[in-house]
Formats: sequence, structure tokens, C-alpha cells
Amino acid sequence: MADIYRYHHHFYYTGSGRSLPHSCHCRKKRHRSPPITQPSRPCPLHPCRRSHSCEWITDRNKSYTLKQLHEPGHANKHNGNKTSAQKPKFVPITRLEDDQVIRAAEFHPNGLFYATGANSKALRICAYPKIHEIRENYETREPAVLMKRMKHHKGSIYCVAWNGTGDLLATGSNDKTIKLMRFNQEICNVEGSAAELTMHKGTIRDLCFMEDLSNRSSLLISGGATDNKIFITDCETGMTFQTFTGHSGTILSLYTWGGAMFVSGSHDKTIRLWDLRSRGCVNVISAPSASGSGPGSPVAAVCVDPSGRLLVSGHDDSTCMLYDVTGGKIIQCFQPHTAEIRTIRFSPKAYYLLTGSYDHKVVLSDLQGDLSQPIPNVVIAEHGDKVLQARWHPSDFSILTTSADKSVTLWGLSAN
Repeated sequence: MADIYRYHHHFYYTGSGRSLPHSCHCRKKRHRSPPITQPSRPCPLHPCRRSHSCEWITDRNKSYTLKQLHEPGHANKHNGNKTSAQKPKFVPITRLEDDQVIRAAEFHPNGLFYATGANSKALRICAYPKIHEIRENYETREPAVLMKRMKHHKGSIYCVAWNGTGDLLATGSNDKTIKLMRFNQEICNVEGSAAELTMHKGTIRDLCFMEDLSNRSSLLISGGATDNKIFITDCETGMTFQTFTGHSGTILSLYTWGGAMFVSGSHDKTIRLWDLRSRGCVNVISAPSASGSGPGSPVAAVCVDPSGRLLVSGHDDSTCMLYDVTGGKIIQCFQPHTAEIRTIRFSPKAYYLLTGSYDHKVVLSDLQGDLSQPIPNVVIAEHGDKVLQARWHPSDFSILTTSADKSVTLWGLSAN
């Protein structure tokens, strides 16, 4: 198979998937832009510096490229005159603080709520605010807490997850249990008592839901420390019906896509791809080292784009790896941070990559264009301590971050 990541190729997106390849030779071949739904504009980030379709960072009636987030100012054209304007930037809209570290946060699929879990054992569900026009001097407020359970677990809450329809909520803790709850969106509260799952022998570090299309039910995938096992639980019955083994270290991250596939990242420095249809591991990827030689480092975060073709991972040595799932090869490794990367997520259409690190920073990387070339990125937010988790809003260009500074912050793009 030809190398689809050569310099004269780039990808474009239709819907939520990635289509490849598409010709874009910079010197001799004519650039051909794919069909687009918005006017083609010159993209300063693309390797060939020519016109192609970008997912623009939009805020109400304004549009910005990622490059403008780098620059101290940009030119506005209005009635033929150029006026100086401040660069767009992410500003904190709400901030929730706790007595202890807030580890986990996750948006509800409808975007109207988000759940948080803390070392204080508290589970909270907060309202997503109605955001009109955000200015750089926007006054950060506390979010409206719609539901609060102060002693939800006997230990720290390490992870939270919603199922695809938003009527199930799960939390994992270092008390070695998972709590599975049915959520009523109309009243924004949990119905009945939580089912307690006790199959793990150590801390549950991550969990995610997979929709079982054949039975029209949800499956819960969970992994963690001590036993290094991944369990598949039927949410309808609360029974664990499948166990996956293979990792030799703590499972730190899980992500699912496509209704049958999921990926796991582990402290054993490997990434494993799993398929429920084959009831086992279908690929093992060893983490590359930042220096290019020797062993890699633990895999703290993994994610796959909506097409299932591009895998990205974040590592303890501050590197990100882009991996071609179909071709079975590493595209490149790059370092958007200076310390351990603990969280990683594609934007909803996978044009951008969001990462958070122990260097206290949240970074946005642009994945448009040739993925084998240097990846443009910019710091968009910063905490007072280690960043533990970062999540995209399902429809707005806003993000949610948690930190060891004992806060969870909602960030939005200013209209300046």
C-alpha cells in the first residue's frame, strides 16, 4: 500500500469521518480542494499554504484560525479600514472548587449538564450555562450545582462516564467499586439507588460505555490497577459477562468506538486494541520513546477519531503519538507539553486535538493537513497545578478541565 501520509497528501473530513487520501502536492501538482460546505479560505497552517477547507474556530458571528490564537493581534476589515483587535482567547466562564483534588469531569451527551468527581468522594452534576457573548474581562462565576452527593463513594472518585443516550451514569473509585446509576434528564437527578459493581481488585482508573446495537442496551467497559483486567458489564442486568487480560500494568485509559472496538492504554507502556466480536486483543502497540531509541513510557491517555482510522495517545514522557489504525503504523510523535500528558481528546469532528498535562497547561493542536509534518499547537488554558482531565463540549467550542489545584473550570472562546 502506498504511504498515505507522504507530503503530497492530506486528509479532509466529511461528517464525522476522515477521508483519505487527497492530493495536495505543493510544487508540481495542482491543489484540488475536496467538496466543502463552507467557502474555501486560505489556511496558514496547511503545509502547502494553499486554499482548503478548515473547521474554523467560530464564536457567534466571528471566525478565527488557530494561527490567530498565537498572534498578539489580528486585522479586522470593516468598510475598507483595518483596525487592530485583540486576539481571541479562551477565558474561564465558570469554576467549581473543592476541598480536595477534582479528578474527573464529563459532559452529558445533550450538553446541558456535566458531572464531576473528586478526591473528597463528592459527585456533582452542574448546569452548563447559557453563553451569549464572552469578553476577555468576563467575570468567572460558580456553576449552578443541580445535584450533589458528598459521600458518593468510600474513596476518591477517579473517573465518571455517561452512556450515549445520557440515561446512565457510572463512577469509578479507589474503593475498588463502580457505581452505576440511572439518570433522569428531566429532573436532573439519579433514579433509585446505585448498583455497586465489585469485580475489580484495585482502583478503577477509567471506564466508558459501549452501545450494544444488537440488544439495544449499554455495555460498561472498566479497567484499573492491581489485577490489570478489563471487565465488560451488561448495564441492564449489572452482570459482568466478559473479562480481557493481557496488560501487565495498571490500565490508565479506555476509549470505545464503532459499537464493537475499544482501546486501552497502560502503565506497561503498551496500547491494546480489542474487538468484542473476536473476544480478544487484535493489536498491541508498544509506546515509542521520545528520544527515538530505547523503551517508551507509560500510556496515560488514548483516543480514536470518529472514523476509527486515527489513534492518538498521550505519554508520561510528554509525547503524543499519532497512529494509523488501518495501516498499522506510527505516523509521528510530537511533544506539545513539557511534562506528563494525562488527558487527550479529539474535537467532535476530529479537526483539533486537546491535551492536558502535569505542566499545568491545556494545549490545542491542529490536525488538518499533512499529519507527517510538524503539528501546529497553542496553549489555550492554564491551571495552578497539574491538569488531570480535559473534555470538549459536544456542540459548543468550549472545554472542561480538572486539576490538582482543586478546581474544575469551563472555558469558552472570547468574542474579542
